[in-house]
Amino acid sequence: MESIKYDRHAKRRMQEREVTEKEIEITINEPDRIEPSIKERKNAYKFINERFLRVTFKEEYNHILIITVTVRKEPFGEGAYENRIQ
Repeated sequence: MESIKYDRHAKRRMQEREVTEKEIEITINEPDRIEPSIKERKNAYKFINERFLRVTFKEEYNHILIITVTVRKEPFGEGAYENRIQ
């Protein structure tokens, strides 16, 4: 597993949305789905602790940089959320 680093924006969003580093790690390492995003970023989706997370990240030379995290009570778009952790 690559090390995970957090952008200042991501840390603020995590605090505001009460998302833990452990939830981020699970989302990145065991996503329900991953989609490409802008600027060589990716979005990882995970249903965890009774909510849907979207973690936007970028794979850099020796680590993964977390850009932001979004939380919803309903799924993000189409696609299955498998391996749910509640």
